[in-house]
Amino acid sequence: MNKLFIIGNLTRDPELRTTSSGIQVCSFTVAVNRRRANSADAGQPEADFFRVTAWRQLADICAKYLAKGRKVSVVGSVSVSTYTGNDGQTRATLEVTADDIEFLTPRSEAGESVPMMSAPQMNRNPAPQGGYVQVDEEELPF
Repeated sequence: MNKLFIIGNLTRDPELRTTSSGIQVCSFTVAVNRRRANSADAGQPEADFFRVTAWRQLADICAKYLAKGRKVSVVGSVSVSTYTGNDGQTRATLEVTADDIEFLTPRSEAGESVPMMSAPQMNRNPAPQGGYVQVDEEELPF
């Protein structure tokens, strides 16, 4: 099973592109701070950086509502790619193909209305402004 769960902050604004076949793809990088055994260490915390790719409707939502510094939860499959840097050194990068993305930055900090959505929730009807949906008791399975 190849499933990765990360929570971190975007390091830059998302980039939305469209493939030649018309499919939308959004790319961004998430920085995930490492926990330290000794919390007395001062200075900049160490972080791991993950390149995240979202496709189709999830890509459109990410490009619309995410921005640099926002906190997100990403669930998806991970792959490792290698490349040669400008200095000639071989480097590795972790790439996540997102299945679910949840926006974790509170609305008050985001400065705008940010929906909390993940891929499985996108096809559902949106809730009214109060956040509650009227459910008929006859529709309940129990």
